[in-house]
Amino acid sequence: MKQHEEVTFQTLADNEDVQIGYSDSDIMVVDSIQQFTEINIAHVSMNAIVICTDGKVQAQMNGIKMELHKNQIAIVPQNVTITDVMISPDFNLKGMFLTNRILRSFLNEKISIWNDMMYIHRQHIVTMDEDEILFYTHFYDMITLAIERGKENPYHTEIIQALLRSAILGLCGTMKWMLSNENHETHTTDSYFQRFLDLLHTNDVKRQTVESYASELCITPKYLTAVCKKNSGKTANEWITEHVLEDIRYYLKQTDLSVKQICDRLGFPNPSFFGKYVKDHFGMTPKEFRNS
Repeated sequence: MKQHEEVTFQTLADNEDVQIGYSDSDIMVVDSIQQFTEINIAHVSMNAIVICTDGKVQAQMNGIKMELHKNQIAIVPQNVTITDVMISPDFNLKGMFLTNRILRSFLNEKISIWNDMMYIHRQHIVTMDEDEILFYTHFYDMITLAIERGKENPYHTEIIQALLRSAILGLCGTMKWMLSNENHETHTTDSYFQRFLDLLHTNDVKRQTVESYASELCITPKYLTAVCKKNSGKTANEWITEHVLEDIRYYLKQTDLSVKQICDRLGFPNPSFFGKYVKDHFGMTPKEFRNS
């Protein structure tokens, strides 16, 4: 059996190797994670902003190789799979985990910068210079002080969230600068595209028609496709297919679920249809792909 963990607020809270600095229903601040080597496959169901404080870590995120060094930040969107984790003996991190609801409330219209960075340009590593490190160190010290001394304050949660929001906005500004500096066009992503991405990342069954997604958004399929094309260069159907294939890759490669169980979980009508879909997109049967 492969070692696999679903990383949620509850699993973090229950892990004695994780030092929790603060948590509420939407946010968890992690001061330290050690003995991380026992996890080699993790499905992270929350948005995560993680800074490597010592050492380094290598991993695959949805099949894309990532390497995080000291004083670098990894920005991880919700519902991704981390595999092939390799860490240095001195590795440690600090980070925060956030629900999509609180992230959107923190960023408001600036969520478009997050979406551009995460889903269109797929950049997940931010390297900080000494001034930026000092900036976030001061923020972290303020948050720690507020956590330790402000518990009796009736506005304790609001104070913590205001500090975290300020830090995330600062990071968002760095992300915008990175996109501009690397000649990536930044989009004023409209709300329909943002909501479509939200549906894709939160739905367990992603293989639905464009008409189905458009209906949930109360727009026409033609308009949804136009919105996706304008904001990302890809059609709605291309976005759907890409996310379905990521789920298939994860379940076949990283779990021991049977083909029938995967077929049912991903909303395919029967194993025969699922097998044809895998063959058409990966050039091999589900069994062959699993063993490749």
